[in-house]
Amino acid sequence: MIKVVHLQIFTESTGRAALRLHRAFLKNAIDSSMITLRRAVNDDEKIKQKGKLSSVIARLDRSMQAWLNKNNIKEFGAFSYPVLGSDISKLDEVRNADIIYIHWALGGFLNLTSFERLAKLGKPVIFFMHDMWNITGGCHHSFTCEKYKSHCFDCQVLPKQKIKDLSFKEFEKKLSLYSRYNNLYFISPSKWLYECAKQSALTKNKPVFHIPNILEKDFFKPFDKTIAKKILNLNPNEAVIAFGATSVDSPYKGWDYLIKALKILASEIEFKKISVIVFGGGYKKEIADEIPFQTIFTGYLRDEYSPVMIYNAADVFIAPSLADNLPTTVLESLNCGTSVVGFDVGGIPDMIRHKENGYLAKYKDANDIAEGIKFCINNKIKGYNLPEFETHRILEQHKSLFSQVSSLEKLND
Repeated sequence: MIKVVHLQIFTESTGRAALRLHRAFLKNAIDSSMITLRRAVNDDEKIKQKGKLSSVIARLDRSMQAWLNKNNIKEFGAFSYPVLGSDISKLDEVRNADIIYIHWALGGFLNLTSFERLAKLGKPVIFFMHDMWNITGGCHHSFTCEKYKSHCFDCQVLPKQKIKDLSFKEFEKKLSLYSRYNNLYFISPSKWLYECAKQSALTKNKPVFHIPNILEKDFFKPFDKTIAKKILNLNPNEAVIAFGATSVDSPYKGWDYLIKALKILASEIEFKKISVIVFGGGYKKEIADEIPFQTIFTGYLRDEYSPVMIYNAADVFIAPSLADNLPTTVLESLNCGTSVVGFDVGGIPDMIRHKENGYLAKYKDANDIAEGIKFCINNKIKGYNLPEFETHRILEQHKSLFSQVSSLEKLND
């Protein structure tokens, strides 16, 4: 039996994608384990939580990141230049593994030195890319910038106009690491990021695969919307719009466009009675004051039962992301039978068939988001996931990847 180890900073982050893949592997005769800094799941003996030293290292690195990024241009999102990280190459779970999956492992968990120590073990190391960081000089989404295709420098995120800035230095470090080891592989869950990786100067000569994220479909499933609305104390006769993000005012999530779209709806008589559910982020008065409808802020949801209830209570889920890979919220909503309206950007078109299970709006067009909401509500559009997101198909792709990696490793030897 093949043995896989997943490296992920927290079990509940990146939409729980790593945890879901780990669970799916275990259910399908793949010996899977996981190493994390903090686990929210306590009933899985295959998940190992690192000790206090690693947590201290992570806190120090996050402090360093905060200092390095204090003057960054916020509208361009996050930038990571990992300074500190733990050496996990000697752990039994890593030593005994046949394949190493690295998911979102920044935030002081691992750094480039940590990656190199893993690469030196000679095992296949697979970077499962949850954003663009692996293929850029440090930004997590490049928006319209294409410098990563040749060489990052003078980064739009960074405050000082310098050719050899942190993005240049980090790009050089990644280029050196990637070029020295033939046992590094990359997975993109979206077609968009796959194409970006094939064009990046860092990964264009590396093996890159497209495999979507797995969703626990037995858990995320539809039930009676009337009941879901009553449980949440919502009027079952009113339309409900849902929106979810860890930080609702993130530069990636398109909150400004959603607000504009909601104000457009509020100006039309037939859409006066709407309720809005905002989950993932805490209550902010300045945001609440902008929403022209009755609004419920749920805050961060640590369990998986609450999102299922919200998706089922909603008549439409809005994903107005300006930059996103393959947001799991879209998969979850669609599988609960709730249509999704989102911009035609990133990995969102992988999941939405326009006017069939949702609505793809023109990029940065609030009027079209409003049109999409009206279309889905008026036509009672039902959400559903596409065949390529079936669990058995995704697992077969991973098994095929194992075989391809094994063949490539033999060639490298």
